[in-house]
Amino acid sequence: MTSVYVLNGPNLNLLGTRRPEVYGSTTLADVEELCRQEAGKLGLELEFLQSNHEGQLVDWVQEAGARVAAGDCLGAVFNPGAYTHTSIALHDAIEGASLPVVEVHISNVHAREEFRRHSYVSPVARGVVVGFGVYGYVLALRGLHHSAGLG
Repeated sequence: MTSVYVLNGPNLNLLGTRRPEVYGSTTLADVEELCRQEAGKLGLELEFLQSNHEGQLVDWVQEAGARVAAGDCLGAVFNPGAYTHTSIALHDAIEGASLPVVEVHISNVHAREEFRRHSYVSPVARGVVVGFGVYGYVLALRGLHHSAGLG
C-alpha cells in the first residue's frame, strides 16, 4: 500500500493545551485520528510523526524522500511549527530529498506576527494550507493525493 507521511514540528505535541484561542482544543492524538481516517478513505497508509528536534525532522524528510523515490510513498503533509520561519535545514532537506510536501498551519500565519509571515518551507512545497484549523491536515492530504494524479 502507498504511504503518506504527516510530519509535525516543535510544540505540536502541546495541541489542545497551548494557546487554545489560536490553535483550538483538539489534541495531536485527535489530529492523528483525523488523518488516519482521511488516509484510509484515500487508500493510503499513514506515517504520523512529531518531534521537537530539527535534526529528527530532517531525517524523516530524507526517509520519506527515499520512499517516494522507491515508489511506495506519495510525499508528506508537514506542519513544521516554528521551524517554518527559521529552518534553512528543512528547506534544504525537502529540496535535496525531492520530497513532495504540502505545508500546513492550523492558524492563518499571515494574519499573525510579522515574523510568522515568512516560510523557508513554502518555496520548496507543492502547496500550502493555512488557517483552516486542524481540518487543514485533511485538505493537505487531499491536495497531495490529487497532485500525485490519484484523485
